[in-house]
Amino acid sequence: MTTTPATQTVAQLLLDYLKAEGVTKVFGIPGGALVWLMNELQLQQDIDYVICRHETGAAYMADGYARAGGGLGVVMTTSGPGATNAVTGAMNAQASHSSMLVVTGEVPEKYFGRGYLQEGADAKLDITSIFRNSVQSSDMISNQGNFQTLFQQALRNARSLPRRAAHISLPNDVAGTALSSYPSSIKPSSYRAVAACTDAKAVAATLHELIHADRPLIFLGNGCREALADPHRLAAFTHFVERFGIPVMTTPNGKGIFPETHAWSLRNYGMCGSAWTQLYMKPPTDPDHLDALVVLGSTLGELATSVVASDLYGHTLSPRQTFVQIDLDASVIGRDFAITRGVVAEIGATLDELCEQAARAPPDAHRVEQRQQAIAEIKRAHAPWSDPAGRESTSAPVHPAAMMRFINEAMQDGHVFIDAGNCVGWSLNNLVIDPPLRYQSALAMGPMGFAVAAVIGAKLAAPDQPCLAIVGDGAFMMHGAEISTAAQNGVGAIWVVLNDNDLAMVSQGMAQLLPPAADWADYYQLGQPDLVKFAEGLGAQAVAIKPDQGTSALAEALANALASAQSNRRPQVIVVHIDTKPAPPYGWPKLTT
Repeated sequence: MTTTPATQTVAQLLLDYLKAEGVTKVFGIPGGALVWLMNELQLQQDIDYVICRHETGAAYMADGYARAGGGLGVVMTTSGPGATNAVTGAMNAQASHSSMLVVTGEVPEKYFGRGYLQEGADAKLDITSIFRNSVQSSDMISNQGNFQTLFQQALRNARSLPRRAAHISLPNDVAGTALSSYPSSIKPSSYRAVAACTDAKAVAATLHELIHADRPLIFLGNGCREALADPHRLAAFTHFVERFGIPVMTTPNGKGIFPETHAWSLRNYGMCGSAWTQLYMKPPTDPDHLDALVVLGSTLGELATSVVASDLYGHTLSPRQTFVQIDLDASVIGRDFAITRGVVAEIGATLDELCEQAARAPPDAHRVEQRQQAIAEIKRAHAPWSDPAGRESTSAPVHPAAMMRFINEAMQDGHVFIDAGNCVGWSLNNLVIDPPLRYQSALAMGPMGFAVAAVIGAKLAAPDQPCLAIVGDGAFMMHGAEISTAAQNGVGAIWVVLNDNDLAMVSQGMAQLLPPAADWADYYQLGQPDLVKFAEGLGAQAVAIKPDQGTSALAEALANALASAQSNRRPQVIVVHIDTKPAPPYGWPKLTT
């Protein structure tokens, strides 16, 4: 890359890097410490600055934009509180393996330590350190000479596998400083590479163990999402599964990356998982349970493996013979479970190698037939959900499990975003996800309000696909102001709100953990807000499914919202007054003192 003498500024070069990375939108709230970046955005008009209502919401939107578009989500905020407000969303992106870059302004360097408004550097508010302890990397650009080095490193960290979040702090005077030279062209391939490595010998040994196991299982985590988004790779992996008769389950965060209606799918394990996973791994009448488990792209954290499930069922997830964990991040391999083989490798390349080697190996027809019969019997005799009658209910008020069924029937493709709270449990247990429909959650950190804003970013990245968020009323009020961001930008996102005037996951959980339940019945109420008026006041088309209305009204509202979201490009809100008595199948144990 050659350079030429230039009078262009750091701010101009920063935007050129973003354009080279394919960025067309950035999210945030402007302020005085962003003057030169704001000026360049306004002059160039190549990148839209989506003005949000809160910096946390901006980061969630950037996260959703990266997930749906497959690129880089960018947050741009001012200094001080603008920067600290963005930390939660950036931390969540880091934990969720979303590709995000946060650029925060800073006061001019000549005023460091002099009490300048919203100063971070040389004051108690050390923004760079706050982000450094929250995301993959955080650096301050101290002068024009180190801009390219530090900014390229931030892009490498954000765009490498696994995807991460990175932060850059940019003092206002540095942003406006002219560079001594300017690159004649910017190509991401000149400063970053994407991993595509695997271990062929380890794959061969793992394949041998899978083929010769009596009860093998493949466990897919969120780290497989990008690899299996490739339809050709998914088709090859599906053929491998069918030919060798190896069932597949996913973590909660990986839900639906392998089609859940497939005959060899056991759906999701862990918190509020499908009953089929447990029945296959440890049949009630069979003392010899799972003998070979291959985990791809999962850290095997709390919700993926379910501490509650371990308490109830013992070490079901520990196979009798073979436990292989494959991940590009060596630090998570063998962290939570004793393994027989750890493989540091990129998931996409590993799946390609596995399928290629498997094409030259013969399946054990007898074992395949035995497993096929066993899984067919499990599925014939047992429903995958905890409350089949609730899921099939058509009564009023709407049962939350039935609500998930109707969302399932309405959404065949696009993105379903899940917020924190009981919507997690209901959706994990009752939604059935097949590609091209994508299930998007943030269960590593579980922040309330994530889906409320992220669905807007997703719709901006994928305007022709339906994008729907399932949220609780508490989370909806936390970041519902971003509906006006959607309305302002013509974004036809859809929100389905579980309205029970309560922080129900907390109240129901406390009732189970520390009974009597009556003590918690009204303790976390929300004041009976009119969420339809709230949404309408922010520019949405909104409707309520009232307590005396059943699922037919919900079905009609979903059909209207999906049609209107596309034709009118307006945000759509469906407030569902749900049956407050049922609880998701968390299996909370009673605490003893």
